[in-house]
Amino acid sequence: MKKSVLTRYRVMAYVTAVLLILLTVGVIGKRLLQLDGFDGFVTVVGIAHGWLYVLYLIFAFDLGNKAKMPVGRLLWVLLAGTVPTAAFFVERRVSREVEPLLQKDADPSPAAA
Repeated sequence: MKKSVLTRYRVMAYVTAVLLILLTVGVIGKRLLQLDGFDGFVTVVGIAHGWLYVLYLIFAFDLGNKAKMPVGRLLWVLLAGTVPTAAFFVERRVSREVEPLLQKDADPSPAAA
């Protein structure tokens, strides 16, 4: 597995998580606090999060497939982009689990004599 697979996943996890937090703040401001001016913000951030979440799903599925994750863990990784701040924690845990696999693939295996 290439390191770029993990890098793509990590970038999309952070982008998705930040957008979801911004969307949550926007919805709170719009619905609960009834502040003016949040309509456009919620619309733009919601659309951006929706489209980028699709990319997150693709990259997370690709990583999970190449890392041979169990189905339950892969589903949790895929759903982490829907819970505010969950993607930060899940990304860190996945990165710790996948990095040894990257190093193992990068180390040249000794030639059999």
